[in-house]
Amino acid sequence: MENWITDFMDSYGYFGILLLIALENIFPPIPSEIILTFGGFMTTTSELHILGVIASSTAGSVVGALCVYGVGKMLTVSRLEEIVKKHHRILRVKPENIRKAETWFNRHGGSAVFFCRLVPLVRSLISLPAGSASMNLFSFLLLTTLGSLIWNAALVYLGAAVGSSWDTITRYLDIYSTIVYGLIALSLAISVFLYIRKRKQKRS
Repeated sequence: MENWITDFMDSYGYFGILLLIALENIFPPIPSEIILTFGGFMTTTSELHILGVIASSTAGSVVGALCVYGVGKMLTVSRLEEIVKKHHRILRVKPENIRKAETWFNRHGGSAVFFCRLVPLVRSLISLPAGSASMNLFSFLLLTTLGSLIWNAALVYLGAAVGSSWDTITRYLDIYSTIVYGLIALSLAISVFLYIRKRKQKRS
């Protein structure tokens, strides 16, 4: 995949960067670390400019985030509650849990959208609950743009600074991503454990 990404960017320049970053926001497995650091490196070997790479990648981030936000809008809280009511035995989630999650997002959604844009994997997924909770579109766009701009600029400048060693940086970023994924998995495991233990205590 890495070779295909770099070849695509080399062929289509700013448009290629915008399209790939948009897809990365819709399909998280596409690594933005490779796209952005290689984009930074390309500014040292081609006519691409750092500001142009940052602008096109940020535009791609916003486009992709809007698509996921739109999907979230279709999965409204009411629809999620209906799904949970029908399949609560399988999902192990109660309708009131959905409302609690909505209340939490309404209180902390702004900071969550901004800071999650700086975290691998979560940076793409955060747009889904934002849409589901009907977060104000202007606020969503502003916070998404700011968070994406910081993330994109940092990696593009890093790629430009290290030059031909950009692929070495992506290995360290992969380690960072792996640690984040591990922490997310651990948090989910702990949440499931506490939930199961709480249910057992109620039954006893």
